[in-house]
Amino acid sequence: MKKIPQIVLVGNPNSGKTSLFNALTGMNQKVGNFPGVTVDKVSGIARLTDSWEAEMIDLPGMYSLYPRRPDEWVTYKSLFRQEKSIQPDAVVIVVDASNLKRNLLFCTQIIDLKLPAVLALTMVDLAAKKGIQIDIPGLERELGVPVVAVNPRKNKGISNLKKTIALLLQQRSLHPVRDFIDLKELAGTPIQEVKTLLPPVSDYTALHYLVHHESFDLPEPLQEAIEEVEIKNSFNPAKTQAEETLKRYQRIKQIMQHTVSEPDPLQRELFTQKLDMILLHRRWGYVILFGVLFLMFQSVFWLAQHPMDWIDYGFAELSRFLGSRLPDNRWTDLLINGLIAGLSGILMFVPQIMILFGLITLLEDTGYMARISFLTDRLMRNVGLNGKSVMPLISGFACAVPAIMSARGIENRWERLLTILITPLMSCSARLPVYTILIGLVVPQQYVFGFLSLQGLVMMALYMLGLVTGLALAYLSRFFIRRREKSYFLLELPPYRRPRWSNAFTTMVNKARIFVTDAGKVIMIISLLLWALSAFGPGNMMHRIEKKYAYSLSQPNADINELNRQLQAEKLEHSYAGILGKTLEPVIAPLGFDWKIGIALITSFAAREVFVGTMATLYSVGDEEIGSRMLKEKMSAARRPDGSPVFTKATAFSLMIFYVFALQCMSTLAVVRRETRSWKWPALQFLFMTLLAYVISFITYRLFL
Repeated sequence: MKKIPQIVLVGNPNSGKTSLFNALTGMNQKVGNFPGVTVDKVSGIARLTDSWEAEMIDLPGMYSLYPRRPDEWVTYKSLFRQEKSIQPDAVVIVVDASNLKRNLLFCTQIIDLKLPAVLALTMVDLAAKKGIQIDIPGLERELGVPVVAVNPRKNKGISNLKKTIALLLQQRSLHPVRDFIDLKELAGTPIQEVKTLLPPVSDYTALHYLVHHESFDLPEPLQEAIEEVEIKNSFNPAKTQAEETLKRYQRIKQIMQHTVSEPDPLQRELFTQKLDMILLHRRWGYVILFGVLFLMFQSVFWLAQHPMDWIDYGFAELSRFLGSRLPDNRWTDLLINGLIAGLSGILMFVPQIMILFGLITLLEDTGYMARISFLTDRLMRNVGLNGKSVMPLISGFACAVPAIMSARGIENRWERLLTILITPLMSCSARLPVYTILIGLVVPQQYVFGFLSLQGLVMMALYMLGLVTGLALAYLSRFFIRRREKSYFLLELPPYRRPRWSNAFTTMVNKARIFVTDAGKVIMIISLLLWALSAFGPGNMMHRIEKKYAYSLSQPNADINELNRQLQAEKLEHSYAGILGKTLEPVIAPLGFDWKIGIALITSFAAREVFVGTMATLYSVGDEEIGSRMLKEKMSAARRPDGSPVFTKATAFSLMIFYVFALQCMSTLAVVRRETRSWKWPALQFLFMTLLAYVISFITYRLFL
C-alpha cells in the first residue's frame, strides 16, 4: 500500500493554524502523543484532489526556529525529521496577516530549510479592518514560495490551498534558490564543513545541526565530527542566533515596505483595544475575571449534574436488571460490583471533563483565556507559578482529573509539574458528599449575624483551606528545590473573536476519549482489585457468614431487606478490605478513626464520594436512604467498645481535614501518571499528601478533644 504524503502545519501561536487544520480535514481528526513528551499531536486526512489524499499534522506553535518549550521541540524535531512518526513531504506555513512582521521571522526560517512550502495567509479580514493591505503576488515574489489567502472560519480559500499543496507535492524541487539572508557572514566556514558531512542539506539546515546536533538522534561518529567542527571554528550559537534575527528583521522590513500598506498609527483604536481597556482594567478587570470564573465553576456543577445523575441512574438500573436476571454467584458479583461499578466510576467523570474543556475552548476561541493568564500572573508568580496555572487550580474545585489535564498549556516544565502536584488540594465536587454528611453531624444549623449559615461557613472554610495550603506549598517549594530553568511569562493577547461551537465540541469529544482510554484502564484495574478485597475473606469465612443468615432469611416474617443489609455489612467487616481496616485501626486511632472509618478510607480510594455509600453499608442503611436523616442518626448513635460515641466533634473535623488534604482518588493518580509519564510523581504526591493529611488531622483531633 502506497504511503500517503505527510503535510505539517506550522506557525506562530494564535495564527489560526488549528482552524485551518480543521477546515482542511473537515475535523476528521485523530489524537496521539509524541513519544516521551506530554504533547498531543493531532492529525487528519485531507482530500487534496479527487484522487489524492494527504495526512495533515497540526504541530505546536513556535515564534522562532529556536525551541525553548517541550512542545516547541516537538515541532523543531519534526521539521528536521527527528520524529520517527513524522517525515514531512511539505510544509504549510500559517501566517497571521494582521501581525505579518512578527510572523515572517519564523516563516522565513522555515523557507530557508528548503522544504517544499506554501504560505497560508490567515486573518486577512482582520488585517483589512486594521487598514492593512497586502500585495500577495509581490509577497510571493519576495519570499519565493506560493502564498494563498484563506479564511478557515468561512471556508474561503481552502480549495485553492489544497490545489496549491497538490501542485507542490508534484513539483517537490521548487523552492527559493537563494537564502533569505546571507548566511556566509554568520558562519560560512563551519556551515560548509557540516554540509560536507550531511549532503544534501541547505545552508540553514547545516547551521541548525551546528546549534542543536546534541539533541538530534545521530550516529556517534557524525556527532563527534560536528562537535569537532564546532570546536575548531569556535562557533558561538547564542551570538549567531542574535545576529541572524537582526538580519532577518532588516530584510523583513524591506519586504514590508514593498508589499504592505499600513495605516497611520494615530488611527482610532479597534474594538479589541477598547474592550481590553475594560477587561484588563487594574480594578474592574479582576471583578469581571472573578465573575467569569465563578460562572464557569458553577456551570461545571450545574451542567454536569444532570448527565452525571443520568449515568449514575443508568448504571444503577443496569445493575439491578442484571442482578435480578443472572444467577447469584461470584461471576455475577464480579460483573456488577467489579466491571460495571468500575466502568460507572470512569464514565461519571466524562460530563465534567467534556463541559470543562468545552468552556475552556470557548474562552480560548474568544481570546479571553490569554487575558485571564495576564491578570493572574502577578499573584501566581509570587507563589512560584505563573498566570497559566490559575485555570487548572480553579478547575480543580470541580474535578482534579480535567484540571490536571488542562495544565498542559503551561510552558515551563517545573511550573507545570508544581501545578499538577498542588491541584488535588483544591476540594473537588467528590468531597462534597463527605463534607455534607460530617458537617450535618457536628455543626448545628445556626446563623451568624442572622443570615450567614454556620454550616455554610464551615464548608467554605474547608474549600479555602485547600486553596491556601496549595499556594503556600508552591511558595515554600522555592526554598527547597532549585529550578533548572528560568521562567518567562511571554504572552500574546490575541484579538477577540466569535467562539466556534464545532471546535469546542471536537475538543470535548477528544478529551473525553483520551481520559476513558488512558486513565480508564488504571481506574478499571484498581476497581477490580477493590472488588476482590471486598468480596473475599480468609478461609471459608464468607460461607460461614452466609450460612449464619440463611436460616433467618428463610423465615416467613423475616425483614429480607434489613437482614440482607446486615449480611453485607458483616461480610464487608470480615473481608480482606475489613481486615485491612482493622489492621489500619492502630495507625488511624490517633486521628479518632475506628476500623469502619478505616474501611471507608480504603474503599473511597476508588472515588471520594464512595465514603458515604460505604458508611451506609456498614451501618445497614438502605440505598434509598443514603444521605438522608437515617444515615446521620445511625452514625450519631454509633458507639465504641467503651460506650463513647464514634463521631464526636473532634473525630468529624479530623475526618473532614483528612479528606481536604489526602489524595483519596485513584482517577487523579492515574491522570498524574499519564501527564508526567512516570509513577514517581504520583507516588511522591500520594505519600506527601497522605502524610500532610495525617499530621494536620492529628492536630485537629487534639484541638477539639
